[in-house]
Amino acid sequence: CRSDDFTVAMETVTAWAWGPLSFLTFLAFLRHHPARYVLQLIVSLGQLYGDVLYFATEALAGWTHSDPQPLYFWVYFVGLNGLWVLVPGLLLLDACHQLASAQRGHDRPRHKAH
Repeated sequence: CRSDDFTVAMETVTAWAWGPLSFLTFLAFLRHHPARYVLQLIVSLGQLYGDVLYFATEALAGWTHSDPQPLYFWVYFVGLNGLWVLVPGLLLLDACHQLASAQRGHDRPRHKAH
């Protein structure tokens, strides 16, 4: 049995980087740590990158690892795997919104107290 080098590499990164970073992000939110949205952005972007590589690799292979029946393909392969694109995408947008809002607040001119 020969393993797929791409899958092994991606899952190694998932296990050793994204898993622990996801846990740190969770802890950061529980503790209202100032870096929580930066961590959310990093983890979400990493997840989206992996998803894009997953779908692109499968598309380039001609969808050979997917059952060609329409119900399976659209409900299982696209629909359920699409959640792994939708959720990190929404979290990425949220992190960008939160960070931009914080930056706007930081950039506002300060009025001196008399």
